[in-house]
Amino acid sequence: MNAGQNFLHEMFGLSGKRALVTGSSQGIGFTLARGLAQAGAAVILNGRDAKRVTEAARTLGEEVPEAEISTLVFDVTRHDDVRKAIDDFEHDKGAIDILVNNAGMQHRTPLEDFPAERFEALLQTNIASVFHVGQAVARHMIGRGAGKIVNICSVQTALARPGIAPYTATKGAVGNLTKGMATDWACHGLHCNAIAPGYFETPLNAALVADPDFSAWLGKRTPAGRWGRTEELVGACVFLSSESSSFVNGHVLYVDGAISVSL
Repeated sequence: MNAGQNFLHEMFGLSGKRALVTGSSQGIGFTLARGLAQAGAAVILNGRDAKRVTEAARTLGEEVPEAEISTLVFDVTRHDDVRKAIDDFEHDKGAIDILVNNAGMQHRTPLEDFPAERFEALLQTNIASVFHVGQAVARHMIGRGAGKIVNICSVQTALARPGIAPYTATKGAVGNLTKGMATDWACHGLHCNAIAPGYFETPLNAALVADPDFSAWLGKRTPAGRWGRTEELVGACVFLSSESSSFVNGHVLYVDGAISVSL
């Protein structure tokens, strides 16, 4: 390994680290888990459906055969279950060095008709889960004096569009919770940042991807002129998970083809 390769390995390599990615049986979560594995991290796939998580682990093992892969099945909205799963894993398997809070959901309805139960579900899945899992993992990281937490926000952390006001509220809250995590935990050696994706082709956006009118609007509204590809989020995640972001804390990194900075 030459000097340049060694520098890149030290700054961006994740060998010897273990990363938990919530909601990682598909979509952005699975892509980020794969990217972290390719950067050298051992990865823990999470979801509440054991069969889907097992299938995702099998697929990831085929795609990155050198990776160490674990699974951890729990519901991110259930505080006590989260705490027990994390504590048991740390005790039995070892440290979680990186946490990617990715689990999330969407529901599209005009605000005046938005069902109260769907609003509550969004609050629990999109924001309470970040608190539940973040706190459970951070308690161990604080004891070690080090850790990386990457929360997945959205372009809706900064912007709004019709029909998704509660989702927008939750993602704005994730952005501010990220800042709060950094403010409370930076003194303990933790780095807490967020990635805010723009519009990406994922199962969550399947209805929009299939709508030719929306895709045409998005192409005109986004300076990059297209949907994002989930692989284009990996670089940001590896950066925020690695030594290269050693003085980056409380930051929300937009990966959105410039949609959030243009009119």
